[in-house]
Amino acid sequence: MTRADLDKQPHEVAEMFDGVAKRYDLTNTVLSFGQDRGWRRATRAALGLRPGERVLDVGAGTGVSTEELSRSGAFAVGADISVGMLRAGRAAGRRIPLLAGDALRLPFADATFDAVTISFALRNVVDTTAALREFGRITRPGGRLVVCEFSTPTNAAFRTVYMNYLMRSLPMVARGVSSNPEAYVYLAESIRAWPDQRGLSARIAESGPWDRVGWRNLSGGIAALHRATRV
Repeated sequence: MTRADLDKQPHEVAEMFDGVAKRYDLTNTVLSFGQDRGWRRATRAALGLRPGERVLDVGAGTGVSTEELSRSGAFAVGADISVGMLRAGRAAGRRIPLLAGDALRLPFADATFDAVTISFALRNVVDTTAALREFGRITRPGGRLVVCEFSTPTNAAFRTVYMNYLMRSLPMVARGVSSNPEAYVYLAESIRAWPDQRGLSARIAESGPWDRVGWRNLSGGIAALHRATRV
């Protein structure tokens, strides 16, 4: 699976991320010029977590984002469809719970969590609307959703530079640091094909269980935080 399309099957996504698991976190830091750390902190802040609350981190990968959430004092659980990513996280010594789980069929009872979040993984789910509904199912009424995802830079000149980097330079850089550089061709194309800030907000609002949807840009719109409240 090397090109972005609308037929991303779960087993294909899992296999792709199994292939990049070994050096995934390092690759992300290099490709984002270290901004990934700030994005994780911003996600934690946007969730407004309190000690004792329960938060689910969907698409957690190696658990580096889940570990960041646990710094709030909340009980943070990570779930990911890629067993290879979860194994890499455990090998790195992460002590937070990391479970195998598909975003479309999460292994949790209704209203289990006070908050749910997904970072840079929603665009890899085969059915975005169904995933948003599933997030609503496992979140208590009044609970929070935060989606941190790549988006569209707001400045036209910067947007042009960024898209050139995304499609030309990013795959080249990935060849030097990633354990599966071909996967980053797909990832770059999936970012380009993804809705902008307003488009994702509309998709969240139309999914059903979420209200009071808003967003905040990060790094000039390279990424954006979308926040919503469970009805």
